[in-house]
Amino acid sequence: MNVKSRHHLRADAVAEIEDALDERLGVSLDADSFEKVEFDDSDWNVVLVDGEPHVLYVENDAGDDEPFLTVQGANAYPPERNVVTVDAGAISFVSDGADVMRPGIVEADDGIEAGDLVAINEEGHGKFLAIGRAKTGGDDMVGDSGKVVESIHHVGDDLFEFSV
Repeated sequence: MNVKSRHHLRADAVAEIEDALDERLGVSLDADSFEKVEFDDSDWNVVLVDGEPHVLYVENDAGDDEPFLTVQGANAYPPERNVVTVDAGAISFVSDGADVMRPGIVEADDGIEAGDLVAINEEGHGKFLAIGRAKTGGDDMVGDSGKVVESIHHVGDDLFEFSV
């Protein structure tokens, strides 16, 4: 991914990111610099937090961009809410960008609602593997069949491999 432009965010944009991540995920970013990066060859909207790609803007159903953590961001600032945990059997599929299926889920935050952005981690080491959009509520995610989280960003994709 080739960087087209890079600029520091204004204080109000930083506050919007910090407030959204605190409200949705219970995450408090402790950082000195926030830079928005635009790419020549990608639609990703990324914010570098102290030089690391930790925040991603994801378009919601209303067409607005909402800030959320990248996989790297989730591993650096582990979320307390909107977390879906998968078993060892699901790791390779989720890491390859597959949508998350009910049989692979061992736990999901009950506060998740359909349409929410979620962070997907694995139960063995607690590492985050992907970011996705919930297709159902957290209380309906554990079960026998069906896709419940649509994958947006995962370990090994272009964004994960991006470095400054």
